[in-house]
Amino acid sequence: MFQALHLPDFRLLWIANLVASFAMQMQMVARGWLIYDITSSPLALTWVMLSFMLPSFVFSLWGGVIADRVRKKPIMIVGQVVNAAATVAFATIVYQGDVTFWHFIYFGLFNGAIMSLSMPARAAVVPEIVPERIMVNAMALQSATYSAARVAGPALAGWLIAWFAGGDANGTHSPTTAVGIVLYIIAAMYLVSVVATALLRYQGDPTPRPDARMLDDIAEGFRYMKRERIVLGLLVMGIVPMMFGFAPSSLAPVFNKEILDGNPLTLGYLMTAMGVGSLAGSLLLARLGDIGGKGKVMFGCCYVWALGLAGFALSPTLAIAVAFGIFIGIFGSLVGSLNMSVVTLAIAPEVRGRVMSIMMMSFGIMPIGMIPIAAAAEFAGIASALLGSAVLLAASMAALGLWFPELRRIDKGHGGG
Repeated sequence: MFQALHLPDFRLLWIANLVASFAMQMQMVARGWLIYDITSSPLALTWVMLSFMLPSFVFSLWGGVIADRVRKKPIMIVGQVVNAAATVAFATIVYQGDVTFWHFIYFGLFNGAIMSLSMPARAAVVPEIVPERIMVNAMALQSATYSAARVAGPALAGWLIAWFAGGDANGTHSPTTAVGIVLYIIAAMYLVSVVATALLRYQGDPTPRPDARMLDDIAEGFRYMKRERIVLGLLVMGIVPMMFGFAPSSLAPVFNKEILDGNPLTLGYLMTAMGVGSLAGSLLLARLGDIGGKGKVMFGCCYVWALGLAGFALSPTLAIAVAFGIFIGIFGSLVGSLNMSVVTLAIAPEVRGRVMSIMMMSFGIMPIGMIPIAAAAEFAGIASALLGSAVLLAASMAALGLWFPELRRIDKGHGGG
């Protein structure tokens, strides 16, 4: 199950990603809880999420070109240092009680832009330090870092907010001040990730392209995607279903308030349940390794995922919501990990940074699909909105099977092979 962790560089990268993932999950919960507490608006919550994701649409392509032209290790380090500094600045504004809706937007755009420029380099590292024979194991373990963070990160953030807001020797902290303290802790975690990345022996030297212009490099990435239909299909599969399938995570603060009448702790439990399922799915795939019939497995998992999403939408209590949260976490994780492992094996090494950046650019438009779901949550209620997203998840997979029938034929790697 932990085969790839025997490689020293992968182990350091795994630790760096684990700590950074914890920080990101905690930041999502802290921001989501605070903005919904301030505005009581599902649409405001969605706009804040969009501010972080949309820069991927603009900057990821350039990040991919940089990843294929410049050493990857310095890109990763600089990106994380700047991210930590921005988090400290935002934490200070929140701690002082001066935060407004627009602060969430400004810092979301900035952090999203920095992540977009640095993440293609980080995503392209794994196939350069891990042998192909254990690539599925490595990608599943990478996915497990995000899943583990989803398990403990939200609960930790909720507990810390509740604890710091509970009082001190001089009285009580306001919830806003408590979130500011938690954001300082998150910034420190980003710096721990920087240290782990700096210890890598890997440098990530680029493939020499002395005569190529950056725009030509970008165009080559798109030509490759158009030419490789399997890669294009996997890209669509990694975006459209996820757009609808992760609605419970994005709108968890709304579900927590409207259905459960909860607090930061119950929100943490809700997010943790989805993370527990996600971690279980990642570890299950890591244990199974290079299974056959990956295409059929991905389609089947998506349909089961949609059923679990419908069950979550209709959950009347925290206990039932937690159970369905675990269920949807398992199948969402299996789909995401399998998709990423297959597409990583399918991409040619010389264009890997650019193709990964195109995928990340596409991820940046995913929250746009959340706008009608958030609007439905605001005007028709969160349960109806989540039921709609379950229907859209199943329908999008059915359409994808018709448009890209070759995806069902994926066995152990690229295409039918």
